[in-house]
Amino acid sequence: MEKMQEVSKEKVQLVLSAHNGDIEVMEVTSDGFVKVRFTGACATCPSAQQTMSEVSEAAVKEVYPESKGVILVHQVSNELIHQALTILRKR
Repeated sequence: MEKMQEVSKEKVQLVLSAHNGDIEVMEVTSDGFVKVRFTGACATCPSAQQTMSEVSEAAVKEVYPESKGVILVHQVSNELIHQALTILRKR
């Protein structure tokens, strides 16, 4: 898990931060998958799946070649819920 967080910080975050996004490593599963979540602008980007394949999966395979792949987890972040509540409360 620590290794995956280091890889995401060194290689993937740089790419995503250029688009006002970020990545969070959620879990390394016992069957060899790495679950990640995109945040910021990347969380809702139509190209998120492609970015995950081309950037995240490539970086993971470099340091964890036995990985079976990267799974992009889609979930609503607390940040997004907070933003939505702020907007709704202003009405």
